[in-house]
Amino acid sequence: MDITFKDVSFIYQANSPFAHIALKDVSFHIPSGSFVAIIGHTGSGKSTLIQHLNGLITPTKGEVRIGDYRIHSGKKPDSLKELRSRVGVVFQYPEHQLFDETVEKDIAFGPKNFGVPAVEISKRINEILPAVGLDENLLDRSPFDLSGGQMRRVAIAGVLAVKPEILVLDEPTAGLDPKGQREMMDMFYNLHKDQGLTTVLVTHSMEDAVKYADQVIIMNKGSKYMEGPPEEVFVQRELLNQVQLDIPEIIQFLHAFETRFGSHIPFKRQTIERLAQEISQVVKGADLRE
Repeated sequence: MDITFKDVSFIYQANSPFAHIALKDVSFHIPSGSFVAIIGHTGSGKSTLIQHLNGLITPTKGEVRIGDYRIHSGKKPDSLKELRSRVGVVFQYPEHQLFDETVEKDIAFGPKNFGVPAVEISKRINEILPAVGLDENLLDRSPFDLSGGQMRRVAIAGVLAVKPEILVLDEPTAGLDPKGQREMMDMFYNLHKDQGLTTVLVTHSMEDAVKYADQVIIMNKGSKYMEGPPEEVFVQRELLNQVQLDIPEIIQFLHAFETRFGSHIPFKRQTIERLAQEISQVVKGADLRE
């Protein structure tokens, strides 16, 4: 499913002394099947933006289009429940949302709530477990007896069991160590590819954005500040620095390499192996006697 924001503004506590503009005239289009990273500091409007995607809030002004669904100012779609079955949201620390007595019942809660037959739910659970790195022998256990990483995967399995077409990830690796973060993001990327999802990642990690995203949206003070492919956005050091964002490490390295060898290697989201080959060619041709 594709996503379109058209001149969307949102004001918390509108028409009161405590009114706060969280989004201001935000417009963008996310094609179906894309992996998009939304980046910005706290207060930039990221979380408010993604709450529009499944109708948790409606625009104060403008329109949000999710596939064939329309969310207008002050009016949620009539088929809100259907929309929410097609937009899965993984919030920060999703394991805090676990509540049922067994892993199986917790994963089944979402699809059961949307009216999916029991036989189909069992089929979905069996398909999802290997995709999220869980073993079926955990199904009868209490989710609260599992490790933190396993609990998070159970919560994610519960979101995926609804079979959403859009997957929204709100800082999904918060609190994990570097290895856990890498494994979690690789898992999401594989799910994105295997299931043809439209994936929206809210993150502070420039490294994750440059590695996984097809498109990047930079938010600043409630407005869209920059937008485009990572290889175009992340090379604009001065513009990023103006909103206190650093360029990814790999691009910092290429800048340092150019300063040292006087040779520019353009960033084209090369693999590490391909980049190493390009660097090797430059180094071999350089005069290293100094």
